Amino acid sequence: MGRARSSSIVHLELSRSFPVGLGRACEVLSGDELDWLGLRVAGDDLPTGTRRYQTDLSLPIRGRSPQMVLRKAAFVELGAVRSTDVGCQLEISWRSATLAPLFPVFVGHLSVAADEIRLEGYYAPPGGDLGLVLDRALLGIAARGTARWFLERVALALGDGVPMTERAPALVRTAGETPGRPPQPRLSRASGDSQDD
Repeated sequence: MGRARSSSIVHLELSRSFPVGLGRACEVLSGDELDWLGLRVAGDDLPTGTRRYQTDLSLPIRGRSPQMVLRKAAFVELGAVRSTDVGCQLEISWRSATLAPLFPVFVGHLSVAADEIRLEGYYAPPGGDLGLVLDRALLGIAARGTARWFLERVALALGDGVPMTERAPALVRTAGETPGRPPQPRLSRASGDSQDD
């Protein structure tokens, strides 16, 4: 990917209220084989402590067939888990495994606290200024939906196996949403429910 101009980079922040056993969470995320994430892929170009997985990033489509999910083969890279004052954190990135210039690259970090998991970072929509316009209209919805799907995968791995879409739906928030007010419509529910999150 070419170097993106700062005006073409989009901030993405999602959090999920979720009771987490910190010791177990940090141990799970530190593991070498994260089967729930996909197939581990070796790479000579990886920084020390970074793990790469090939997976299918998913975007469940709301308002369509309950089982309709768009999938895109991707590489997800996880850095070493670091302790923080409130839990643990690791660097994370993902990019398309095929046709990479046509899809955004996400770079950020995943933070785990006793009551929350948070994904925060930046992505550069493909196509420069035109891509930024498309992102505002459509791609941003896809990026947030994919990030929500990823948070659900993490929650399943760290928690009791109950999908977040079956929990209290208003607890996933994107940056700028106010607790107590209806959140923005999402594309992350694959169960076919018509209730907005």
